[in-house]
This record gives sequence, C-alpha cells and structure tokens, in this order.
Amino acid sequence: MNRSTLLLALSWLYSLSIFAQNPALFSLQEALIYAKDHSPNVLNAQLDEGLAKARTREITGIGLPQISASADIKDYFDLPTSLLPGEIFGRPGSFTPVRFGTKYNATAGFSFSQLLVNGEYFAGLQASKAFQELSKINTRRSVLELEIAVSKAYLTVLVNRYRLKSFTANVERLKKLLNDTKAYASQGFVEEIDAKRLEVQFNNLLTEQNKVQNLMKLSEELLKFQMGFPLTDSLGLKDSLPLFESESSIGTNLTIEQRQDLLALAAQKRLQELDIRRLHLGYLPSIAAYGALQTNAQRNNFTFFDFDKNDLTKQWYTISLVGLSINVPVFDGFQRHQKINQAKLNLQKVNNAQYLLEQAARLELKTAFVQYENARKSLTTQQTNIALAEDVYAVAQKKFNNGIGNNLELLNAETSLKEALNNYYNALYDFLITKIDIQKSTGSTTLK
Repeated sequence: MNRSTLLLALSWLYSLSIFAQNPALFSLQEALIYAKDHSPNVLNAQLDEGLAKARTREITGIGLPQISASADIKDYFDLPTSLLPGEIFGRPGSFTPVRFGTKYNATAGFSFSQLLVNGEYFAGLQASKAFQELSKINTRRSVLELEIAVSKAYLTVLVNRYRLKSFTANVERLKKLLNDTKAYASQGFVEEIDAKRLEVQFNNLLTEQNKVQNLMKLSEELLKFQMGFPLTDSLGLKDSLPLFESESSIGTNLTIEQRQDLLALAAQKRLQELDIRRLHLGYLPSIAAYGALQTNAQRNNFTFFDFDKNDLTKQWYTISLVGLSINVPVFDGFQRHQKINQAKLNLQKVNNAQYLLEQAARLELKTAFVQYENARKSLTTQQTNIALAEDVYAVAQKKFNNGIGNNLELLNAETSLKEALNNYYNALYDFLITKIDIQKSTGSTTLK
C-alpha cells in the first residue's frame, strides 16, 4: 500500500470515528416523527388496521360470485357391480351380478353460486366496516399515547440538562467562595471554621450534582426507549427550554369529545348494535342462485383426446344446470332468541362502561386543569423568587468583596439562590407536564 492510499484510508477512518461520535440531534417534532416510524406499539396498531381492511375485503367477497373449476379422471381396476333382478334373465327370485361402465371416466366443468338475499351477510358487512373504523381509532390512540410519553421524556431530559447547568454554576460559585475563604483564613481575616463550613456545603453540592448527572443519563435512556431509538447510540436535543417556557397558556374552553378512548368505546357500541341487528336478520329467508356446466367422457382405453362425432364412444357429453336455493329458518330451539338476549345484555354493559368513562374523563380533565393552574401560578412565583435571590446574592457578594460582609451571609445567599433555581426547574417541569396532561385528557395532540 502506497503512502497516498494509506493516508486516504486513515482519513476515511477518522471521518467515520468523528461521525460516530456526533449524536443524532432531534427537536421535539422530529423526535415524535421518529418515534411514530419506529415504535413497535404504533407499528402493530397500523398492522391491525391493515388486518381489519383485509377482513372487510374478505367479508365483501362472500357476496361476490363464487366460481370454481374442477377436473376428475378415474381408472377403474374393477368396474362397479350392480345386482339385477333375476326376472330379467328368466330366473325369478334371484339376482344376477352385472358390471356397468367403462374402465376410464373423465369429468371437467365449472360451477358458480351467487348470494342474492342474506340479512346476516349485509349486517356482517356493516360490522366489518365499523371494526375497520375501530382499528383506525386504536391506531390514533396508540400514536397519541406515544406522543405523550415521548414529549414527557423529552422535556424531562431538557429540564435535567438545564438543572445540571444550574448546579454547575452553583458549584463554580461555591468553589470560588471556598478558595477565597481559605485564603482569608490563612491570613487570619476569617476563622478556620468558616472555611470548613463552606467545604461541607461544597461537598454536599457535588453530591447533588452527581445525582442530577445520573438522573439526566437515565432520562436520556428513557427518551431513547420511548422513541424506539437504539440505546447504544448518542442522542442530542435541538430545542431549548425557553422555547416551551414562552408558549401561550391553555384556554378554558376544553372538551372531551375527541378523546380516542371514548371514540373507541362508541365504535364498540356500534359493533354491538350491529351484532343484534345481524341476529334479528337471521330470522329472514336467505336466497342464493347457483349453476354448473360439466362435460364427461367414458373410454375403455385412455383416449380422451381423440374425438369423433360419428363415434359415440369418442364423444364428450355435456351437463348444464341452474338453480335457486331458498333457506327459510323455521325453529332452532330458541337458540337465536337467546343469542339476541345475550347481545342486548352486552350492549347494556357497553352503555354502562361508556357512562363511567365519560364521567372519569370529565373528572380527569378538571383535575388536570386545576393542577395546570396551580403549576402556572407556582412557576410565576418561582420566577419572582429567582430574581429576588439573584439580587440578594449580588448584594451579599459585593459586601463580602468589599470586606463589610461575612462569608456566612454570602453562603446563605448562595444556598437561597440554589434553592430558588431548583424550585424554579421543578415548577417549570410540573407546568409543562400538566399542560401535556390537559392535552391528553382532551384527546388533542401534545406539545408542538
């Protein structure tokens, strides 16, 4: 290998390593799109929708003409034997065995049938279409549940990253204060216990920072899992937290009519009603037309492809027919009647479940809205607290730098600022999550 080839290969390998190190970046919208394309639950729901379509076509095919072709060739080693009365041969009271037929027999033909009237079929066809609509609702419900899970996981990672950034800033501030205090203590300007007190606080803050780092890694793994993203690959976020902080608030005109679980239950109710109708229509007669066209030949030798219109033994003979079949149910031991009663009882159960779900949905929406309003007010309060804590810290730091304040005052201000920031991120996370919960309870799409 010459030098130029070696350099080219090394350059290619280096570019691959750089590419492998770069994480795949996703905005929330892109994460939702990726998840819909890779989530096993959504993919299975889409497959179920395809199965429902195929089932509808299958049932539709029952009402189309049914045509079949057949061919049959027989080779009799022993011809069938029939017993004829002895009177034919002058031997009354006895039977004479006689063999009829030819060694080879061939039959070929077509047959068809067409369903003309059948109440159960037409009701079943309506039910299959209703089932197809139910499968579409289930697909939309799976997508919505996936969007909710991915959105919550995405926001969790985003908030944890900003929380970690805040912790890092706190660590840097406290580290500087600790170093300054140690320097002052070595010169006798402050007591040694003040430096030790700061060191304890600093160590505790490092422990909290490590916890946040671990939680952030775990939240990233959860986001990958919800998206269907490979857990071994790196993932990055495009969106920033201020993008979601600045979103407009939710209005009060909220309804539950578009909830997919309610729509699914309504579809199940429709299926139950169609089942009752199908059973009732089963009392009506069913009518079908049918017909057949066949031709057969009989040979003592295997000469079916030899045809001579003047030789009866070398001809094919045609059979054709059409018919109409009418089936009228008369009495089935009250079986169908009991099936109808069972179907009606099942419909009552669906009605009860529908009422219960509607009540639960309304309660869930009211609860989610109250939690959202509380989270929104808490977020506003925490934003004010951050501004106040930053002002207090700035004043305490200025006093400490000018020698008119002590490090305990500055430490208390730093602790208050850290708590204010932590409370703010907790409030922001609660605010965003409760907003998603409201959208879930109304059946609308999640954060966009």
